[in-house]
Amino acid sequence: MIWFLLGGIGVGAGILSGMFGIGGGLLIVPALLWILKFPIHTASATSLVALLLPVGAFAVYEYYTSGRLSQQHIIYGLVIGLGLFLGAFFGARIALSVDQVTLRKGFAVFLAFAAVLMWFKN
Repeated sequence: MIWFLLGGIGVGAGILSGMFGIGGGLLIVPALLWILKFPIHTASATSLVALLLPVGAFAVYEYYTSGRLSQQHIIYGLVIGLGLFLGAFFGARIALSVDQVTLRKGFAVFLAFAAVLMWFKN
């Protein structure tokens, strides 16, 4: 079951990344916190694994050597990364089929929703 959740998080982040240029901090970390109940440091580090090659190699190394990131969470991050890869393609296609104003307003609604969740969730 965890593999489907991780893949779903990756695809969702990929779609939003393709549509709005976002993913890791705005979707992956909160999803790992709330859906899979990861500790914040582990969620951040696992998200970095998903973004490893372009962004987070040195940060992942620091989290791993500090004991905040296990080999299992590295695998989880790689599964999310695969979902990002696939989801970004579909997100870009969706974004290109929506007019600018609707896309901008949709992004604003998503940001407000994420902000409310971050404020009120433990």
